[in-house]
Amino acid sequence: MSSSGADQESWRLKCEKEWKLKERNVPVPQNLDWESIYRKGPFDRNFIKNPAPEGLSHTKPLPTKHVPGMPPLQLSSFGDWTVKEESLPTDTSDIPEGAQICYLPNYSWFIKDQYIDLKNEGLWEELLDVYQPKICITDWYEESKLDKAVYEVHVKLLGADRKTVIQEFSLQPKSEDNQKAQAWRQVSHVFEKYGQGVRHLHFLHKVKQLAMVEFDRTRVTDSTVLVQLQN
Repeated sequence: MSSSGADQESWRLKCEKEWKLKERNVPVPQNLDWESIYRKGPFDRNFIKNPAPEGLSHTKPLPTKHVPGMPPLQLSSFGDWTVKEESLPTDTSDIPEGAQICYLPNYSWFIKDQYIDLKNEGLWEELLDVYQPKICITDWYEESKLDKAVYEVHVKLLGADRKTVIQEFSLQPKSEDNQKAQAWRQVSHVFEKYGQGVRHLHFLHKVKQLAMVEFDRTRVTDSTVLVQLQN
């Protein structure tokens, strides 16, 4: 049950005071459910659901993974993520004609993505369209050395139809020889001044897997999408 008009005004004033909305020139229209917005606490909160589905943390060393017969990931264990695997063609261009090959590397992408409804997380249209708070993206992936490229991230700010792309960020980093294997690497990006109409966010990342004599994979964890008010 929604609060009365008088109660909503008290919640609006509470939000205004606690988040310094007036000082920051953030629009605070009266016709919103301010109690719901306050309880959702949309600022500096991670909007990604299940950000570490494998139970890993970038603040801790990666566990030993080169275990014979390491199984592929169980796609049913990732909860709030939509997951899929994408097989990649095998490159045989460097194999001499007539050579006998016992094993060929079989690469694939393991892909996870989420759609985030920004209004459902507690943001409001006037905030997004006029004030345009920072939308901060962070991700951590393993420098697995399975291939030259083992990770990609693609983030899109979308309109109300979840199709119109208003702004986007993509990164496909390449492994360098001097980078330590099995170390965490951070990826981050901040969306600013993205214009009007942003209502949804699509977060997608993919990590490389390798099946040959054994199965091996690149790990990723602590995915974060949060909104910050300007100081």
